[in-house]
Amino acid sequence: MRAQLDAEDRTEDPWDDPDVVVVYMPKFDEYGLPVRDGGSSMVVIGFCPWCGSRLPESRRDAWFDAMERLGVDPWEDDVPEEYLTDAWWKPEQDGTSRDFVEPERVVSPV
Repeated sequence: MRAQLDAEDRTEDPWDDPDVVVVYMPKFDEYGLPVRDGGSSMVVIGFCPWCGSRLPESRRDAWFDAMERLGVDPWEDDVPEEYLTDAWWKPEQDGTSRDFVEPERVVSPV
């Protein structure tokens, strides 16, 4: 999985590179299989396709909850810059570790 995630660095847009089979979206802490439809769609996955390790829970719902608490409509308003990346949930901020471990545990992109 790490090799595939490192493969994302081969191109500016991993959704255009047929060699990239798994993508990572830091903002939501999600892994997925890219949909080659000209956009940035992906099918979110919960387990590593190679070893079966559980992947981290998506932070998508927490992101939208944070937008609601801030009174920001992400479809209409400007989203604060720190919410455009993983800066809003960084592991260093909450003290958790995102290490690659055995199946039944969490796989991390770092």
